[in-house]
Amino acid sequence: MIRALWTSASGMQAQQTNLDVVSNNIANVNTVGFKQSRANFEDLIYQTIRDPGVRSSDENMVPSGIQIGLGVKLSDVSKIFSQGSLKQTERELDVAIEGRGFFKIELPGGGEAYTRAGNFQIDNEGYLVTPEGYKLSPNIQVNAPETLISISISPNGKVTAVRNEGGVQTTEELADIKLYRFINPTGLKALGQNLFVMTEASGEAIEGSPNSDGFGKLAQGFLESSNVNIVDEMVNLIVAQRAYEINSKGITTADEMLRTVSNLKA
Repeated sequence: MIRALWTSASGMQAQQTNLDVVSNNIANVNTVGFKQSRANFEDLIYQTIRDPGVRSSDENMVPSGIQIGLGVKLSDVSKIFSQGSLKQTERELDVAIEGRGFFKIELPGGGEAYTRAGNFQIDNEGYLVTPEGYKLSPNIQVNAPETLISISISPNGKVTAVRNEGGVQTTEELADIKLYRFINPTGLKALGQNLFVMTEASGEAIEGSPNSDGFGKLAQGFLESSNVNIVDEMVNLIVAQRAYEINSKGITTADEMLRTVSNLKA
């Protein structure tokens, strides 16, 4: 009965973590480029009372043993990098990745991060930056903004500025947007602000051009929505709640059995 108490308690702790993960998914249902997380669990060690296959006699073998599990624990929380739906914004600096790949971002102090969120802006120096002011890498700078009419971004990443200079419309190729992918994107470390950083588990970043060599293409005027399915997450909430309740009933039942034993009289 004491074993049942700790087993049920581990189940309650697991469902609490599951609820935390699901709640974060739901909270970010409208976050641009957000990738949902999933809590994965594994069973704990087993108390082996009798091994499977032991001999019950010289001629007979026990077909199954006696092993009693001691509960559950969190094994990992993994990101699911499936494609989110594309939402049209008609804003020329909004860029979605349709397929595999990340944008590379320069962090303050010289670090690098990666993101799927393409809601870029232009800072006071003409650079394409994230909403936090972090520059897109390779840097793309728009000079002479007073003559700028529009910015065009092709599916293969070519950025072109259309200008009006003295009444004459001209085009200027600024730079190419590069994409980066990883052999194990689940191994990326999430920083918040829609940013990920490389780890040993993710492997080195592989650079490539959009719409080639297995990289996704760019869609100007679109943003990638969160890949959270709100209906699935609501179901997960209900399942987590019910599992939590059932584990709590296990604790209550074990407690009642212990009370019955303690009240026995000789």
